[in-house]
Amino acid sequence: MRISELARRTGSTPRALRYYEEQGLLRPDRSSSGYRHYDQRAVRAVGHIRLLLSAGLNTAAIAEILPCIPDDVTVLAPTCPELLDALADERDRITRSIDQLAASRAILDRILTAGGAGPQS
Repeated sequence: MRISELARRTGSTPRALRYYEEQGLLRPDRSSSGYRHYDQRAVRAVGHIRLLLSAGLNTAAIAEILPCIPDDVTVLAPTCPELLDALADERDRITRSIDQLAASRAILDRILTAGGAGPQS
């Protein structure tokens, strides 16, 4: 399938798909005229990429994880145990960021309350 069909089937944009290719996450075949051609596995790969991006992972981390996910799965379950520690570290980093944002919000709430505005939801 061509890039426009893959974009339609995955809810992505051609621009995003080209970016995934630049990052080494997708590897389409090329026709002699230079058109990209994707097979059915690309649909599932794009789904995995989008899910991992939404989990806060960067494309470098995703490039390490994708080869450990079998093509025929719909639920992500990496088959490379060494990645589990890296994923746990990433989860811990996200948790620290959430904690820092919550602390920042609490400071702003105190300032707003002291100023008579009260905290907003």
